[in-house]
Amino acid sequence: MDSPNRLEALIDALRCLPGVGPKTAQRMAFHLMQRDRAGAGRLAEALSEALSFVRHCEQCNNFSETAVCGLCASRNRDPRLLCVIETPADLLMMEQTQAYHGQYFVLMGRLSPLEGIGLQEIGIQQLQARALDGVTEEVILATNFTAEGEATAHAIGELLRPRGLKITRIARGVPVGGELEYVDAGTLAQALLERRPAIF
Repeated sequence: MDSPNRLEALIDALRCLPGVGPKTAQRMAFHLMQRDRAGAGRLAEALSEALSFVRHCEQCNNFSETAVCGLCASRNRDPRLLCVIETPADLLMMEQTQAYHGQYFVLMGRLSPLEGIGLQEIGIQQLQARALDGVTEEVILATNFTAEGEATAHAIGELLRPRGLKITRIARGVPVGGELEYVDAGTLAQALLERRPAIF
């Protein structure tokens, strides 16, 4: 039996979510229509509101409902430090550490030549303007340790280093609480390469 066109459109729309294939999208759509119409209404309203009011912060490029987000506007942040990350989710993880108190720039992606994503697509001009604001002294490259993340960090470092900024990269190594026998060889090798004097 054919599904109504509007239901087919809903199923197709749900497939835009990461990791959602045809079957999962179909289950979601049927669940919303059959068991949780109120939830479907809330989802539709929340999505509509977000699309209408959420934009990018003019300074850090993160999502915000105001021209300048709360983190950028805060006087408690160190404006000399600028941490470059790939996604808003990465920013949330950095904030959860409570170890960093500088400013951010969110690339909203990473270099991926196979997908046609180059420096222009990750906002390199906006990043350059932000880093060269006359206040920033150190740029911390905190992109992921994937091939694309490493390439992104390298490209940004090469672009900004000649401009007199201190360029640093977050370290790799053994996770806190990790046991060596369970750590992969690549991570352990990197931890050895990035060893530092012991402080007890």
